[in-house]
Amino acid sequence: MSLPPSHKSAIPRRSALYMPGANARALEKARTLDADCLLLDLEDAVAPDTKAQARDQICAALEAGGYGAREIVVRVNGLDTEWGHDDLAALSKLATKKDSAPDAILAPKISTAADIDSVCAHVPDGTALWIMIETPAAIFNLDTLAARAGDTPLACFVMGTNDLAKEMQAALVPGRAPLQAALSLSVLAARRYGLCVLDGVFNDIADIAEFEAECRQGMEMGFDGKTLIHPSQLAPCNAIFAPDGDEIAHARDVVAAFDDPANAGQGVLKVNGKMTELLHLDIARQKLAIADAIAARSTAVAKEHDNDD
Repeated sequence: MSLPPSHKSAIPRRSALYMPGANARALEKARTLDADCLLLDLEDAVAPDTKAQARDQICAALEAGGYGAREIVVRVNGLDTEWGHDDLAALSKLATKKDSAPDAILAPKISTAADIDSVCAHVPDGTALWIMIETPAAIFNLDTLAARAGDTPLACFVMGTNDLAKEMQAALVPGRAPLQAALSLSVLAARRYGLCVLDGVFNDIADIAEFEAECRQGMEMGFDGKTLIHPSQLAPCNAIFAPDGDEIAHARDVVAAFDDPANAGQGVLKVNGKMTELLHLDIARQKLAIADAIAARSTAVAKEHDNDD
């Protein structure tokens, strides 16, 4: 599984489910879904003639609350559209009301550091900024974009693989060979500056086997989780992006071995037959932190379900 930066809090972001803001039933159903993150969408999933309605419905849903332990992110329209400024103004107004603001705003079509600065001018205090990486220009500016985490609320890259493939005139094929360079470079830039990074969506809802293969590919590449388009994708995604029992047990053994006074000052140990260095200790501690965070979130969701019953 992929790991959060050691200096950041361990926050489970295995699954990030897009929910169309124009669909009131979807916004209601989202309160019961086992998603780590909910991406309430005002952009691609909303037709132009329902943008205002979607904005009002998302604001009403956030005011009503009830999303529990799920991280709430609102994807706004770009500032170069007729809706972007109104989206950000509505969310800024919402932020003045207690417990109503989203955890983050997701900005689309970010290609330059200037784009980030333009959006940041409208992001409410205390709200994180996530950005879509979905243009060729963004790929060539990845290091500059990620570096803005140093003095802005930038916290996460979200891969827009559909848009990126369109701009590249590339095919979305099993294994994603045309996109692998962009995906890997995005992970590298995110990790350099301590950002979370989420993989793009998988479009064929019925093809569970290929979806699971793409989840495993994203996990192996280092992504924290994956963006999703349907609730049926939640369970396999959550399972693949979580450490399994064997990983957790080995991580505990690694930590215990280095904590053993008999091994004080040792830089290399043999743990479960494997040569283990201090870098593996860091990985083990991070893995245990995210496993504990997933367990805590699962407990919170279970309590929500009990209260509903």
